[in-house]
Amino acid sequence: MTKAKPPMSVSLTWNGNLEFTGRAGKHEVGLDGATHTAASPMQYLALSLAGCMAIDVVHILTRGRHTLTSLSATFTGERAASEPKRFTTIGLHFTLATDAAPAIVERAIQLSREKYCSVWGSFRQDIELAVTFEIQGA
Repeated sequence: MTKAKPPMSVSLTWNGNLEFTGRAGKHEVGLDGATHTAASPMQYLALSLAGCMAIDVVHILTRGRHTLTSLSATFTGERAASEPKRFTTIGLHFTLATDAAPAIVERAIQLSREKYCSVWGSFRQDIELAVTFEIQGA
């Protein structure tokens, strides 16, 4: 039986204007609702999804003993016109340099999306998510 992870705890301190400092363990990050001094919470959400799925893909491919020399991800999100202006459509494109066959990369993405990525699992499931990839020479 898999043991549940302990509750997560982070803190946030207001710095003035729409600026905050977030703390997660020993790490600090700025947040800015106006995006003047730091990324906005929605930008961090986008980075979180791209990062979560990218980490999964790297982990799955390297555990499968495939050579991976680079990976980049580009997130594109359409947002609702009215409040709360949530993401309604997301596009995530990976560019990889690997010796893995396209079917293996596709399977790694599918496993991330359907099983491993806790960030995607935390999104509303009525959001359209299209994930594409291209493989460049390893």
